Amino acid sequence: MMTSMKPHHAADILTLELANARERMKRTELAIERTEQMLAENIALRRRIRTAVEAADRFGQAS
Repeated sequence: MMTSMKPHHAADILTLELANARERMKRTELAIERTEQMLAENIALRRRIRTAVEAADRFGQAS
């Protein structure tokens, strides 16, 4: 037989669940920010590599 929860106990559980959800949201937001930063860094690196490759191609054609 299932016993019913006392109202204050249910509220404590809901408060804990809400706190856990907020913490997960914060961690997710931080992960998204880090991902965006890494993506920006990768795009910048790709541009530098592409510029270097194009310069090497031009140098090779000039020879």
